[in-house]
Amino acid sequence: MFRRLLPLALLAPLSAFAQSQPAPVPVPTPLTPAPVVVTPTPAVPALTLEECVARALDKNFDLQLQQFSTQNARDEIIAADAIYDPTLFSTAALAGRKDNTTGTETTTQQQSASVGVRQFLSSGALASVSTGLFRSKERPYTAPPLFNPVYNSDVSLSITQPLLQGFGVTINRAAIQRARLGVTRANYDFKAVVLAVIRNVESAYYTLAFAREQLAVRKFSLEVAQTLLDENKARLNTGVATNLEVLQSEVGVANARRDLLLADQSVSDSEDALLRLIGRFEFSTRPGLVSLSDQPVPTVSFDRSYALALANAPDYAANKIVAEQLKLDLAVAKNNRLPSVDLGAAVGYNGEDRDTARSAFNSATSGDTYNWQVDVTLSIPWGLRAGRARYRQALTNLNRQETFIQQIDQSLLVQVRSAVRAVDTNRETVAVSALATELSQKQFETEKARYEAGLSTYRFVEDSRQDLDTARVNELLARVNLRIALAELARLEGTSLDRYQVKLEQ
Repeated sequence: MFRRLLPLALLAPLSAFAQSQPAPVPVPTPLTPAPVVVTPTPAVPALTLEECVARALDKNFDLQLQQFSTQNARDEIIAADAIYDPTLFSTAALAGRKDNTTGTETTTQQQSASVGVRQFLSSGALASVSTGLFRSKERPYTAPPLFNPVYNSDVSLSITQPLLQGFGVTINRAAIQRARLGVTRANYDFKAVVLAVIRNVESAYYTLAFAREQLAVRKFSLEVAQTLLDENKARLNTGVATNLEVLQSEVGVANARRDLLLADQSVSDSEDALLRLIGRFEFSTRPGLVSLSDQPVPTVSFDRSYALALANAPDYAANKIVAEQLKLDLAVAKNNRLPSVDLGAAVGYNGEDRDTARSAFNSATSGDTYNWQVDVTLSIPWGLRAGRARYRQALTNLNRQETFIQQIDQSLLVQVRSAVRAVDTNRETVAVSALATELSQKQFETEKARYEAGLSTYRFVEDSRQDLDTARVNELLARVNLRIALAELARLEGTSLDRYQVKLEQ
């Protein structure tokens, strides 16, 4: 109360002095803060949030980088399955021998060629079919040139089947199944990036809207400060105001200009942040007009949001896929603890002729001469320590992953709880801050009217103006925080895809 009475006592003599002067004090037109609305103009088209999301999904670098990982995962299936593709092989050889142990020098020349195909089977077996042609000739060195070539040919089939280690379709196709799970995991990772990009675009869009509206607030504040400065200068000329009040007004204008510069910088930074998400080096053109959404805020529920998060959260689903891959690794490691026992079988047909290679080959295919073989090979590493250690590692990795999934579940629960609280809190904050803005605006108008009537000081007017600026910025910030909280909750729930009609490859 004393603070109010003291300025009045000081201003009373000045008011009497002003009334004695012939020239009346000019009364400026009251300046009432107008609502901060970014009005679209024909020259600057509006930029909707939906358009920003569509551009981000088309040009965002994070999405493009993740697509490379997805493509690699698809190629991994082909690489894993290619082990069961047939493999063609061929061999050609030329050999010679000279023997002089009997006193007669003898030379032997040998030529051979073979071709065949081998293939791994899902059971772990290796099957091979081949045919070959062998030609040899021998002649004494001192004898007349007498060539005696001999042609041999064969057609053979062999197969080797593991009986313990490496036996079974599940074990041998584990790499293929793991690669297929890897594609599913990559798709979940891509979904996570899409949800994050949508959330980041929403946040950047609302942040830009806030920055621009804050800039409008700062511009209006500068206009108010400049008007008050002009009024005080006019009062100083008539002897009503003091040099101190004019100096305070000039400081108020300087502070308002500083705030305007900072707000303009914030707008430029926010524009670059949005352009970085929705384009590629497209910083020469400023984004169009953006606005804060006025859509009704839906009622949120933790139980519903948590259920959606468990069903749609890509990180949670991707780590469950990792657990499935580790189960395959565990099965392979368990099989590798066994000794290696391989059953082999082979059959071949042979032919020989001294005239032509064709005759030798026809003789082989006639089936008159053949041979066969059955064998069993046993291999046991001493103590089987490596296989057992690998099995324990695979089991530990699986247990660790299952524990990590539980940790993700807990983290998801906490994040959903926090997001739901953020929506509820910011909804109430918007309502409270709107009332605070209305109150601050009325207080400013009242204080300015009192000042113009000589019942207050400039200091009180400046304080009320700053309070009004703070209230209006806080209201804008509360609205932005509410929309960002809704965007974060939608990311956790995975509902952003439905909102923007985004269809992902399964």
